[in-house]
Amino acid sequence: MNVLVVEDDVALASLLERVFAEEGHNVSVSTSLAKADAALANSPFDLVVLDWMLPDGDGLALCARLQGRKPPLAVVMLTARGEVQDRVTGLRVGADDYIKKPFEIEELLARVEAVCRRVNQGWVSRFGSLEIDRRTQLVHADGRRLSLTAREYALLVRLADAPDECVTRAQLLADVWNVSFDPGSGVLDVHLSRLREKLEGCSWMIETVRGQGLKLRTAR
Repeated sequence: MNVLVVEDDVALASLLERVFAEEGHNVSVSTSLAKADAALANSPFDLVVLDWMLPDGDGLALCARLQGRKPPLAVVMLTARGEVQDRVTGLRVGADDYIKKPFEIEELLARVEAVCRRVNQGWVSRFGSLEIDRRTQLVHADGRRLSLTAREYALLVRLADAPDECVTRAQLLADVWNVSFDPGSGVLDVHLSRLREKLEGCSWMIETVRGQGLKLRTAR
């Protein structure tokens, strides 16, 4: 895979270059939007790992320009901006995933693999009568369009990234709420309950694995 890393932190860019190269990918590094534009104009890429804040502009602008390219180009944003609205903005502009700094290399590689798999297979994930369109962020269950909050959608998508696999509560709290512990009031359980209510006939698909976490079941 051909990877373009757009990151102005030289140390981090060098680390990412080494990590992707060790995974067998061809890697190029750009430290500014101008250099990224030049690289994209002169070489084909499958994936762009993109910083939000760059010395000559906003990475979101580049992300928006990359949409609609043929063949599809996956974009994973790396940024210190971790609020829910920031993530929603990044995804709506066109990022395929959004990873908050600091991050674990193993998680980055797993997310990159998932993103590239989705791009290659298409944007719509279907599990029986449950349909998730990651481009439009629309979810349908039994033919009904669901009205989900940003966190409910993020929770469902995180489970859908690993169908039939248990995702621990700690992983869900980290990925959906950017916290390493339950901040109180059973925030995960509250959102899970609301999500199940909205899924109605498809609520059985979200299974609680006692003492471990949750998983999205694809068959009864």
